[in-house]
Amino acid sequence: MSRERFALVAGGGTAGHLQPALAIAESLVDAGHPRGSIEFVGSERGQDRATLEGRGFPFTLLPGRGIVRSFSPDAFRTNIGAVAGLVMAAVRGFGVVLRSRPHVVVSVGGYASVPASLAAVLLGVPLVLVNVDAVPGAANRLFGRFARASAVGWAGTPLPRAMVTGTPVRPEITAVRRDPDARRLARNELGLPGDRPTVAVFGGSLGARRINQAVGDLADAWKDRDDRSIYHIVGHRDWVEGDLAGSGPNSTAGGSGGDAADEHGLVMVRVPYEDRMAAVYAAADLVVCRAGAMTVAELTAAGVPAVLVPLPGAPGDHQTANARVLAAAAAAVLLPDAECDAAALGPILDDLLDEPDSREAMGRAAAALSRGDAAAAAAGVVEANARAWAGGRR
Repeated sequence: MSRERFALVAGGGTAGHLQPALAIAESLVDAGHPRGSIEFVGSERGQDRATLEGRGFPFTLLPGRGIVRSFSPDAFRTNIGAVAGLVMAAVRGFGVVLRSRPHVVVSVGGYASVPASLAAVLLGVPLVLVNVDAVPGAANRLFGRFARASAVGWAGTPLPRAMVTGTPVRPEITAVRRDPDARRLARNELGLPGDRPTVAVFGGSLGARRINQAVGDLADAWKDRDDRSIYHIVGHRDWVEGDLAGSGPNSTAGGSGGDAADEHGLVMVRVPYEDRMAAVYAAADLVVCRAGAMTVAELTAAGVPAVLVPLPGAPGDHQTANARVLAAAAAAVLLPDAECDAAALGPILDDLLDEPDSREAMGRAAAALSRGDAAAAAAGVVEANARAWAGGRR
């Protein structure tokens, strides 16, 4: 028996795919569509299951993995298995579309989006792409010519029928307040002094080795500074492999509150991971981080000035393209990964920490790039194309 859905939301494997997908799905629910009518098609790998369970949306997880972009022997062997997995995923994904008879398929990119997108094209179901990077990923480039519309995060994104909706972010990020009272409260929550200019540092769930090393060296140079704090989210891999837990001048591990404020010299709190990102954005005067799509979208939504260190070798060099959007608007400083060391990072942070007016101007420029209604705008594109197709079937 068929279970007709309003929408299939296809893609996943990373937070950069899942977070905008969930934001759009929640906006569709707010618009009156039952949760059970919106099905996710994601990846068995990664965090899809843990993220989707308990949210009330039906979901199907596909096997396989993405293609490794390398010609090395190891990559060749890996890609043989990846192709086999994609074939299996394509069969299952096609079956999901046939079974659910959706009014629209929404692709958020990633290899898990390919089977449902292909089925949508072959079966004549409207396909809407959601692209949050300034440079489209491989899956969205492949299906762009067939999509009815592309909801994109940034103007100039090279996809056919692109509509700039902004990048959907979590509601708790759009609600971040950065006034002095909110900043003190957030710093207290994170175990930081309430009255010190604060730099927040992060580089993804695993970590960013180059950024971590630069900030560790910089902390040594700043060890006698009693007018600054650093909140360093190290990442799970570097926390273990780099033995960074609790190291550095006057550092505490865990950010549980209070004790760091009594230290002399630089205060540095290091944690392996942080799920209170709204508090991090509220607490920080500056952020040093990678330039993934969701990160730059959250920086603009919260209005936080940043030093962006794009991940080298990212597909299509999309992180550099993301960073350039903010740098061109004077909302961030772009520091190439190869140049990211304490000698280069220190003067940039010194200049910005010593010039609060410049920081505030960067924050305003960042906020001006954000669209607070991005999730609703993208959901509107989805609804419009679903309605047009449903009307044509009558």
